[in-house]
Amino acid sequence: MAKYILFDTETTGAGESDRIIQVGALIVYSKEKIEVYDELCSTDVPISLEAMEVHNITPDVIENQPPYHELEFVKKLEAYNQEENYLIAHNISFDLSMVKKEGFDNHYTLIDTLRCAKHLLPDSPYHRLQYLRYALGLYLNEGEEAAKLGITIKAHDAIGDVLVMKLLLSKLVTLAKEQFPEEKNPMLTLVKLTNTPVLMKTFKFGKYKGREVSEIANEDRGYLKWMQGNLELDEDMAFTLDYYLN
Repeated sequence: MAKYILFDTETTGAGESDRIIQVGALIVYSKEKIEVYDELCSTDVPISLEAMEVHNITPDVIENQPPYHELEFVKKLEAYNQEENYLIAHNISFDLSMVKKEGFDNHYTLIDTLRCAKHLLPDSPYHRLQYLRYALGLYLNEGEEAAKLGITIKAHDAIGDVLVMKLLLSKLVTLAKEQFPEEKNPMLTLVKLTNTPVLMKTFKFGKYKGREVSEIANEDRGYLKWMQGNLELDEDMAFTLDYYLN
């Protein structure tokens, strides 16, 4: 039977040299059997002040923790690394890049709840995990879920975010069934959506924030070209600009 591994990392920062300092994860074997992992790890890379501001993990907190490779979760991550199992995260490209720095070679089937949310909730102004936590009313059920799993929920804490992601995943499964009724397996629908770039409807930042991309493509085509040449864009925005410019 397939195993579903939902995970999140907290790190020393978001740069190329940064490393993992906390992993939160749920390994779902069945509705009745779920393993919880909430582990800190040490690293020689200093934690940036900007990162501390987000996750509140300071150098003294990880000073005596084991290195990443000794974490119990890491052993399970490697043991279940097969295509029949699912690895799930919100903006999975980031978390996957962090574990790859530690030598991880992925063979899991991937689901990115961020990209799936963009596909299935196109009219939502934002798709950040904490935004969707409130916009979708996930917070109304998280207390009961947390108590059942023995988890304490805190914003920008790895295991707290994973719990919210589990609730979001259930919502996305429901939406996938509704929007793609011809598909027999909603998890495979989410896999397909994960691998399909999103055609963004509106700008989320910049001088045209909130405006339709299609409108700006007609009004100010030069701005789209400027974005292509000057900004570091995520895959979805890069795909969107290519679509409208070509």
